[in-house]
Amino acid sequence: MSFANGLAPSCTWLGTLGLLIAFNFCAAAADVQGPSRPNIIVILVDDMGWSDIGCYGSEIPTPNLDALAAGGLRFTQFYNTGRCCPTRASLLTGLYPHQAGVGHMVEDRSAVGYRGRLNDSCVTMAEVLRGAGYFTAMTGKWHVGQNHGVTPWTRGFDASLNAAAGGFYFPDSPRTELFLNGENVGRRGGRIPEDWYSTDLWTDFGIQFIDQALTAKKPFFLYLAHNAPHFPLQAPDADIATFRGKYRVGWDQLREQRYAKQKQMGLVNPDWALSQRPPEVAAWNTLTPEAQDRFDRVMSIYAACVSHMDQSIGRLAAALRERNVLDNTLVLFLSDNGGNAESGPDGRLNGDHPGGPLSDVFCGQSWATLENTPWRLYKHFNHEGGISTPLIAHWPKGIAAKGELRQQPGHLIDVMATVVDVGKATYPTEYNGQQIQPMEGRSLRPAFANEPIARDGLFWEHEGNAAVRVGDWKLVRKGLNGPWELYDLSKDRTELHDLSAELPDRAQELQAKWCAWAERAHVLPKPTAAGKQKANAKKKQKKNE
Repeated sequence: MSFANGLAPSCTWLGTLGLLIAFNFCAAAADVQGPSRPNIIVILVDDMGWSDIGCYGSEIPTPNLDALAAGGLRFTQFYNTGRCCPTRASLLTGLYPHQAGVGHMVEDRSAVGYRGRLNDSCVTMAEVLRGAGYFTAMTGKWHVGQNHGVTPWTRGFDASLNAAAGGFYFPDSPRTELFLNGENVGRRGGRIPEDWYSTDLWTDFGIQFIDQALTAKKPFFLYLAHNAPHFPLQAPDADIATFRGKYRVGWDQLREQRYAKQKQMGLVNPDWALSQRPPEVAAWNTLTPEAQDRFDRVMSIYAACVSHMDQSIGRLAAALRERNVLDNTLVLFLSDNGGNAESGPDGRLNGDHPGGPLSDVFCGQSWATLENTPWRLYKHFNHEGGISTPLIAHWPKGIAAKGELRQQPGHLIDVMATVVDVGKATYPTEYNGQQIQPMEGRSLRPAFANEPIARDGLFWEHEGNAAVRVGDWKLVRKGLNGPWELYDLSKDRTELHDLSAELPDRAQELQAKWCAWAERAHVLPKPTAAGKQKANAKKKQKKNE
């Protein structure tokens, strides 16, 4: 299997000596690995829609991810939680986010499921895999409670370069602060480069940490959590220039093109109608040329973020190949939520140099509607546009199939179960003197062989939005006080034909399942108004400091 141009790992700041040392690890690596105990890499990207990479229908070129998919599997019905912090909590722990203490974001809202930090009754994948002899590392965006003292280096990671949250790409971007193995190393210089782009920085250090694992003759687990393509959208000028002008065709035509490509690929059932453009989003041909040019500029920056992320994954894959460990590395790639409609239909294009480190650019609802093709709604919501993620699984020595699709529904909670399974690890009942909640997910290994995954159901809640899926039936609610909607996803996954009035008994049965889960999983009780006010006051105070 080959990646675009045979891209080698970036070594702009490692230097010649670092390269020579890195290549010397190649021979030793073959002795460390075995087909029954793979290395594991989980790559999480931020705010990327379901259809934003080539192998899921996009016009954005992503040859390296497409190559991973061609050499492995694409899941068509995999789910996240619809928001960044809850997704990270669920992914890391194998629990629903409220069970891990992160039912909302990282503010403490004074309710069990909403403390804003990973609690002590959960374990991370790093803690579990380190106990099984893995070298554990992470790079990128943490965002599960560092403000409360919960950090990668205290939750099982042997090596880490992380940001407490996100919101930056360059050293000169606001809110930039990096932590290397627990040490605040600031923005630049010393143990990190003077000049960097975060998408490359996370990959460069990930490769360094892999080399440390190979030196220690240990299998490795790398959690690589990209900022990209989260707002404020920022990218190198050369990447942006590649896409400038290509989005003047507009979101209406591009949605149709992506939808047609998805049908041709077998990703969506042709019987599922493309969701309608929301009334808040203008028809492209009604916009002035000036407005079209502005929107083109916004989307060219977003596409540059996605494209550069793909390039960095190509460098990572090339580094694995050079070290003779690619074939026995399970790589999982996914997104933390659907495309983001925040900032409304017009999006945001602020700053003298849009896409640069001091600019403030959001895609907004109009382009997010394209990003989530063919689904309804966006990040925050529990309709398919908010919670559907691409999932690519690549493991040549462990997955016989190549270039196939998997229709089995899956969820973030399944990643912990999967790594415990393939890594021959033991999930604990007690850790550091604390009782640990049982993991909620199921191993994806049966799906790798195209066997079914047995489960009772999948559940969601965020900001009052809620959903439950049992088999092909999904009950979903928009907002705390919104009506429940019922869909048969086998016939209508784009959620256009609400069956709740026709099948009230089925809707009631699913609602009862959701309510029982909500009680068990600490979704309820919800934070009180006083708890929310206290959390908001602390957030405002910190912002003003």
